[in-house]
Amino acid sequence: MKKSNPILAVMFHFIFGITSSVIGAIIASWPLLLVFVIVQKTYKTVNLSVGQVIHNYNQLMGYLVWPFKQHLHMSNFPTSVMAAQHFAEVKRLFILAVFAFLCCLLIFLITKNKKSKALKLDKVWALLFLLLPIVVLPFALTNFDDFFITFHHLFFAGSNTWLFDPSTDPIINVLTEGFFASCFAVGGIIYELYFVNQLLKK
Repeated sequence: MKKSNPILAVMFHFIFGITSSVIGAIIASWPLLLVFVIVQKTYKTVNLSVGQVIHNYNQLMGYLVWPFKQHLHMSNFPTSVMAAQHFAEVKRLFILAVFAFLCCLLIFLITKNKKSKALKLDKVWALLFLLLPIVVLPFALTNFDDFFITFHHLFFAGSNTWLFDPSTDPIINVLTEGFFASCFAVGGIIYELYFVNQLLKK
């Protein structure tokens, strides 16, 4: 049984924790969107049925997470050149997250099957990773709009393609701030649970 490699363990669990939260948020986005479309009645804003909105979202997410789909087409929502560029940037990040998650999952299953301790995370690191979101939590809770803007400046530095105009990209009318905030919340919860699990492991 191999002993734990601290550096590899820290890198592995940080990547696994982050990508797990991203994948979880992506999966949760479907029921979340359905709830927000119905509760906020945004389907009326875009003059579509709830089913049509979800169908278009399926088309969008199919493009974002499927590496072999090169062109975005939504049946009822036009896409401007700037929006298409932003979605292409998001697609690259999503594909990277999915690939990294699958690699981490495979490594996890292999080490678990072999009962290896090579990637056992030190409790101190688990606690540090667990507490890390607390630094940004007050900012995110008190002003999600500013947090969302800062997030985009960090991940899409030098680009303003994420600033959608509802008149040219009406999909932004259904992808509301509340919807995005909920997706972030789900991702944050998954991230925290991941490191709580690591902290509680013997």
